[in-house]
Amino acid sequence: MLAATFRFYAELNDFLPPEKRQREITYRFVTPAAVKDAIESLGVPHPEVELILANGESVGFGYLVQAGDRVSVYPMFEAVDITPLIKLRPHPLRDIRFVLDVHLGRLAAYLRAMGFDTLYRNNFEDEELAQISSREHRILLTRDRGLLKRSIVTHGYCLRTTNPRDQLHEVINRFDLRRLVKPFSRCTRCNGRLEAVDKQSILHRLPPKTRDYYHEFYRCAGCQQIYWPGSHYQRMRQFIEAVLSQ
Repeated sequence: MLAATFRFYAELNDFLPPEKRQREITYRFVTPAAVKDAIESLGVPHPEVELILANGESVGFGYLVQAGDRVSVYPMFEAVDITPLIKLRPHPLRDIRFVLDVHLGRLAAYLRAMGFDTLYRNNFEDEELAQISSREHRILLTRDRGLLKRSIVTHGYCLRTTNPRDQLHEVINRFDLRRLVKPFSRCTRCNGRLEAVDKQSILHRLPPKTRDYYHEFYRCAGCQQIYWPGSHYQRMRQFIEAVLSQ
């Protein structure tokens, strides 16, 4: 039996049992295995990993673990640019776009309200989620570690909490989204883009009091839902401001 030593850093320890956190772990194997497989066999989904050092050298997921290797595994670095070292993913994402697992409907609405391209249905199958993430270069958000371990998923994040507002904080912080927020530019129902629309052209669709008191309107280019800056708009603006201030 061969052995190598692994050490996981920062929030990657969330995926490890308590007795293996913040310490060296002995990984035993019979034949050399890809470091990606070794990492996931220890419990950490590969999309959570940003940098792997084998004996001090940056390596990719295909690196074959050898007897005696000392492997250090890191999550995303928020304060340090390590781009020259990263060998895990050939192409960074040009645009931040998401696809969400079926149990994340409220989070999907929050992300859309902040202007992020967010695909969500409450009947997505796991295989479909993985395929969409890979094909459309979308970040897969889920609490299912097994889903993130699918080989075709290159960008994803395993949410640690179940509260939608806390999940929103996690995503904003994990992907440094504050500078990219464009509130009320997408439909919270279908993810379509919102476009300004002339009031006269939609009068027949407005409740009487809305016709009397509001003059600024937007229409979803996808589902044709009408939006205006009413009380719900004000509450959501306050919510967004509170989230971004924390």
